Order: sequence, then structure tokens, then C-alpha cells
Amino acid sequence: MTTAYNWAAIQADPRFQALHAKKSRFLWTLLIISIVYYVLLPIGAAYFQDIFKIQVWGPLNVGLTFALSEFIVAWGIAIIYSRRANNEFDVLAREIVEQAHTMGSR
Repeated sequence: MTTAYNWAAIQADPRFQALHAKKSRFLWTLLIISIVYYVLLPIGAAYFQDIFKIQVWGPLNVGLTFALSEFIVAWGIAIIYSRRANNEFDVLAREIVEQAHTMGSR
């Protein structure tokens, strides 16, 4: 059995709009943080070579350590997003989906 949802009613629902606004704001924030962090590597390699050449431990220098830290930042951002999505966004989305049946069909 196929259920037809009234997508216009769902989109007009204030809870859906609040969810969309919260999620968009959160994702844009994470995107800006990740872009700034990733752009710092080529900027540092180009303009701060003396700092990036400093030996940290054995063959590791600041530049290589910074490059490797980008993996940690990417994982951190993924973990932050998944926790927020599981604890907040999915709960709100589930409420909207449960109420979607009462919003009428097209």
C-alpha cells in the first residue's frame, strides 16, 4: 500500500521549517569550520614554511602533523554531526513523519 503525503502541508509545518533551519545552520557552521581548517594547510605550507618545517618527533614535522590532523578533524566533524542528528534532528523528523499522516493527502 502506498501512502501519499501532502508535501506542501509538511513543508508549511512550522516544526519542519524549524528543523530545516536548525539543520541548515548547523551544517553551514560545520562546513565553514572544515573549509577554513583545510585551507590552512596550503596557506601554511606556502607562507609559513619555517613553522611547518619544525621537527616534532623523528621525521614528523609541524606540516605533516597538521596534514594528518585533518583526518582527525574530519572524523570529529562526522562524530559531532552524527550525535546531533541522532539526538535532535532525527527525533524532530520522526515527530513530523508521525504527524504527516494527519496532515491529509493530496
